[in-house]
Amino acid sequence: MISKVLVKSPASRTKTTSDTPEAPPPLRRKWRGVLILALLATAGVVAYYMVPAEYAIPWQTLTNWLVPGGGKPLEAPQARPVPVVAVAARQGDMHLTLNGLGSVTALNTVTLRTRVDGELLNVAFTEGQVVQKGELLAEIDPRPYEVQKKQIQGQVLKDEAALRIAQLNLDRYVTLLPNRTVTQQQVDEQQAVVKQAEGTLEADQAQVKNIDLQLQYCRIVAPISGTIGLRLVDPGNMVKANDPNGMAVINQLQPITVVFTIPQDDIARVQKQVNAGVKLSVDAYDRDFKNKLAVGTLVAIDNQVDITTGTVKLKARFENQDNMLFPNQFVNVRLSVETLSDAVIVPSAAIQRGPTGTYVYLVGADSKVEVRDVTLGPTEGDESSISAGLAGNDLVVVDGVDKLRQGSQVSLRERAPPGGRGNRPAGHPTAAGN
Repeated sequence: MISKVLVKSPASRTKTTSDTPEAPPPLRRKWRGVLILALLATAGVVAYYMVPAEYAIPWQTLTNWLVPGGGKPLEAPQARPVPVVAVAARQGDMHLTLNGLGSVTALNTVTLRTRVDGELLNVAFTEGQVVQKGELLAEIDPRPYEVQKKQIQGQVLKDEAALRIAQLNLDRYVTLLPNRTVTQQQVDEQQAVVKQAEGTLEADQAQVKNIDLQLQYCRIVAPISGTIGLRLVDPGNMVKANDPNGMAVINQLQPITVVFTIPQDDIARVQKQVNAGVKLSVDAYDRDFKNKLAVGTLVAIDNQVDITTGTVKLKARFENQDNMLFPNQFVNVRLSVETLSDAVIVPSAAIQRGPTGTYVYLVGADSKVEVRDVTLGPTEGDESSISAGLAGNDLVVVDGVDKLRQGSQVSLRERAPPGGRGNRPAGHPTAAGN
């Protein structure tokens, strides 16, 4: 019997090899790792609660194993002092003021205009000259009015003669009336003729006075004392009484006035001082509010509030001896309203505001800050008064408050003089004006 031997071909062997189990995919391996970690965590929790305390490893021993350097406990790092700028509060008087915008106006303004028609013969002033009241400024040709005066004077002589004749006739009629040579009617008519002649003569005399007045108007004199402006008409031109431009303008500059405005909410403060008879001082500054131009006093308050701006107009008077103020000049005005006596004053930069109110950071002798609640009083410019909570020479922080807390250690980067901000360069955040 022949036995059959089965021999597998190479292809068969290859197929058999490919039937072996494949490696687990990556996702399966990931879940396997998660499962292992979960088992380890469960075992740790069970061990923590099930192992008796005497067999537990002390935490300090574990720290010694894990922390280099002998396992000494870590110390908290020392906080660095916060650099700050501090200012000592000062105690003294605080002048409360109001600022406003104003324009300079002349105390008196006159436009020179002729009151008669004629040729301008002479201009007797120099542009920009300071003239006195009654001083000759210009002359207009008077010859036409002189001729008219002679004509009227001749008419006066004629009417005087007519009046004389009428008066003589009246005297004769009065003499003849008792003899009944003339009637009463003739006497009455002659009396009317005399009155008519007197009226005509009086009208002629009035015309003479009018011509004399016209001749006076031919000489233009200064109606007020002041500074005369630029000449608007040259000699040789014909001038008319109804010319709207005039010949020149005279402005009284010494003294001079400034009209400015303040908010209507501050009227009561000013009116209270005025009612008490206090002369309020007014300072005039230039457009940049840097240079003081003049010092004057408040003289008037307008009688109504401008409803469009909510402001009221005030007028101040300045002697202006140095002519620093000119009409229509724009100025900034500072009105001194009252003085707060013996007040504790600090820079406004030291005032902080929080949910409970206002406070400051007070620097103690140990260079630690204390949060001190204060009661804020009136504020003037970059300074504030403290009604309660501070005393004179208390050191408060004005710069570097962002990182400060109660008890923070500080180092004084700069200590400004009392009530000041130190000698910081221009543009510093805490410098004046910033």
